[in-house]
Amino acid sequence: MTAEPSLAASSGASKLPRPEPLCYDSLIVSTVGMIGLGLLGHALASRLLAAGHEVVGYDVLASKVAALVARGGKAAASVADVAARAGTVCVALPTLDSVEDTILGAGRLAAHARPGSVVVQMSTISPALTEQLAREVTARGLAFLDCPVSGTSTMVARGDGIFICGGEEAIFARSRPLLESMLPRAVYVGPAGHAMFAKLVANLLVGVHSLAAAEALTMARRAGLDLDRVLDVLTSGAASSRMLEVRGPMIAREDFPPQMKLDLFMKDLHLIQEAAARVGAPLPLTDVAERLYAATLQAGHGAEDLAVVVKALGALGVRP
Repeated sequence: MTAEPSLAASSGASKLPRPEPLCYDSLIVSTVGMIGLGLLGHALASRLLAAGHEVVGYDVLASKVAALVARGGKAAASVADVAARAGTVCVALPTLDSVEDTILGAGRLAAHARPGSVVVQMSTISPALTEQLAREVTARGLAFLDCPVSGTSTMVARGDGIFICGGEEAIFARSRPLLESMLPRAVYVGPAGHAMFAKLVANLLVGVHSLAAAEALTMARRAGLDLDRVLDVLTSGAASSRMLEVRGPMIAREDFPPQMKLDLFMKDLHLIQEAAARVGAPLPLTDVAERLYAATLQAGHGAEDLAVVVKALGALGVRP
């Protein structure tokens, strides 16, 4: 969600590739607000602009607002300014506190949004906070969508990934053309909170699959194999996964530009553990993965992509 650090603190947002426009003949061009212009927020705002929408954006970092303006968006002076100017306001922020304060804080989004406006909460937060936001936002005469994104910022920038959506189904139906002007699919899964739980399940797989890719490629590297050729084999056969495709080349190059910063992903891992405990689900693989990601974070790699976990594997040494 004093101002919390924004997802915009991730560097390089303005360097994302310019997206190709999506065409929806029936889509009415509208003004959309974007609060949080980091890697994800900037990519989503760029998709909206490419689809012909007017985008008004705010971020605590002025440089990120300037990057939006350079793309053709409009600057807002505050959260309240966005709320007053847009009928649909998307929120893409890095922490639970920043999301809660931005939406429910005094003088913030819910206090200044026009009656009937739609608040689209896209940040990865807890299902419990999502349910609270839905209750309090709708009690103030606004509509609410629980709408996290499954896909890295680079994937989103090229129009790849999906929205996982929860809330009132009628609000989803009304908002779906707007959502699908950003990404090809918006999938409704149930009431508010359900989409966020599904996002945490998806991120569980992201974490485990990324670690599995790092482990496999570490084994291949120690055997002296050509990792580019190994990746060609793996991504063409039964062993392939989206995380191997996305993060395998980073691991092979030992270069980890952030698509998902490790320090932010650690927050997601904690949320996954809390959600699993809430429903009594065992997470033995995630338990191991979390320890390795935590060791990598403690080694000072929080600003890099989570694929940097391969360094923790390298530090384990040789099997006896």
